[in-house]
Parts: sequence; C-alpha cells; structure tokens
Amino acid sequence: MVTPDSEFSSEQAHQITLAVREALARRRISRQTLAETAKISLSTLEKALSGRRPFTLATVIRLEEALGTSLRHADHAVASATVQGGGTAPEHLGSYTKAAVSWLTGNYLTLRPSFGEAGAVFAYRTEIIWNDSASRLIFREAERLDTGFNQQGEVSVPNQSGHVYLVTSISGQYRVAVVGRPMNTGEMYGILTSLRAGRGTQLTPVSAAIALVPILPGREGDLAFGRIGPSHRHYQAYRDHLDRVTAEEFALFKAGP
Repeated sequence: MVTPDSEFSSEQAHQITLAVREALARRRISRQTLAETAKISLSTLEKALSGRRPFTLATVIRLEEALGTSLRHADHAVASATVQGGGTAPEHLGSYTKAAVSWLTGNYLTLRPSFGEAGAVFAYRTEIIWNDSASRLIFREAERLDTGFNQQGEVSVPNQSGHVYLVTSISGQYRVAVVGRPMNTGEMYGILTSLRAGRGTQLTPVSAAIALVPILPGREGDLAFGRIGPSHRHYQAYRDHLDRVTAEEFALFKAGP
C-alpha cells in the first residue's frame, strides 16, 4: 500500500533501502559521499534509510543516477523467484505460509544490553510484517539512538528448531537474532550476535541477550526508547525481561573450555 506522503509502497521502500545499503557496502563509500554525489542532504538520506521519512521519486532518481543502478526495480528478481511459491516463503527461510506466521506480525519493544554504557538497557522498536512481493516475513527497526544502524532483513521460521531467526545480510556480512517462539503473552527471548563498533573502523563480534515484547495498540506512548539507565522509571521492567533470557535458559552464554 502506498501511504499518502509517499510514492512507493512499504514493500518497495524496503527493497530500495536494501539496494542502497548493498550498493554502499559493495562500493565501500560512505553515506556522506553518496549524499553529496546525489546532491541531497545527508539528513534526508539517513531518514529515508531508517524509515523516518518516505522515499520520494526525486530522491530515488538522484540516488539511481549517483549509484548508476536501478533502485525502483530492486525487488523484481526476488518477486519473480518466489511467485511460483503461491505465498510460501523460500525453503531457506522455512517454507512457511503467510497464514502460518500471521501471529508473528506486529510491533515489538526490543531490548538488549547497551554496548556503550555498562548496566544500561538499549531499547528500540522492531516491526515484523509480511512482504507480499517477496513471499516472506521481513523486519525493520526504528526508534534507535544510532539511527544509522537501523537493521532490516528477513525472518526465518523453520519447524525443526522451534525458533525464530531475524537475519540481516549485507554483502556477506550477517547479524542474527535467534529467539524462542512467543510466550502466551507474546514475548520472545533469545540471543543476538552482531558486530560492535569500536575505535576507528574496528569491529568486534559480540553476543548479548535480546527480548522482543509485543507493543499493544495505543500503548507505544507509554514506552521509552533509547539508552535506559538504572535511574529511569522503566529500567527495572526492562532489566527483568533481559534477566529472563539466562534465568529461564532461553539462551546460554559459555566462555572458555
């Protein structure tokens, strides 16, 4: 569906975002360089890629000219490859149908330990939706302090493991969250494996507990996003969710032999 202030559907915008991210990675250029080449502001580019501002046709055309590639048809190959599946996700994602995973769609308060402040909780929003053109669940993040690191990707739901995988893959670089099937109240708990940005260009592999808590309609205003420290009124509730990951063995962390 195309929103009133956008010329592209949410699925098209998602595919454009993925295509731009991949082009940046392949060419090893910064967003600042792309913005300057496309003659758009860095703020416009950042907001579009994070989902905080819709893509306009003019912006997409400038990005296509700067990158020398088509972005508006970025999802054609995916769509043509899956149209024969009749609404079934590809085998590598679990061969699930739209109806079979409808219970997963929605918005989630996402919690993990802060990588930048000891003891704090990092909170943001994750939306899981069905992508009709690609016949699969996709997820996208928002409300992050570090908006440039908002993740988007695919959702794998294999029957064999009984877990849900949120996978970001950009030019061979992966970030994976593995969570258990939802509790009766909808929460999902598990482990996140990613790369932590360090000094300069240094990236360090890191794993941490993660919790996805359903956001009830009309309740988003009652939540807090960002870096939540011990003095914040939501801290203990958020911390309790993360503590469940190890206390109830939704995930195990092992060090050494």
